[in-house]
Amino acid sequence: MNLNKADLQKEVYYKTSRSGGKGGQNVNKVSTKVELLFDVNASQQFTDEEKLVLNQKLQNRFNKDGLVQIICDEERSQYLNKEIAMERLIVLLTHALHKPKVRKPSKVSRAAKLARLGNKKQQANKKADRKRNFDY
Repeated sequence: MNLNKADLQKEVYYKTSRSGGKGGQNVNKVSTKVELLFDVNASQQFTDEEKLVLNQKLQNRFNKDGLVQIICDEERSQYLNKEIAMERLIVLLTHALHKPKVRKPSKVSRAAKLARLGNKKQQANKKADRKRNFDY
């Protein structure tokens, strides 16, 4: 699944607020903290099966309104925080939709079996040679 940033941008809502941390007087005046909200069920980007998978895998990320919520207040710029939040959303969605490869169980080769049995025989003979014969 290749997610397009421009298409996702149309379905995302942002909330901004004043952020703590570095920035001096800028912190008290400018709303730089960004809260990204994304509604998986209302999205047109995904099929019904993909929405089911996303709802299952991202259920811990939903807020009380059923929206995926990502908060970013790392940078001093609101624009940069929006970009970082969008990148995090894309990473989150791609990881949730990733299907791992199915493992095909392999058989132990005949040569490996014979080598193991030969090794066992050799070990058994070595231990048998250590026994003393007390019959005479």
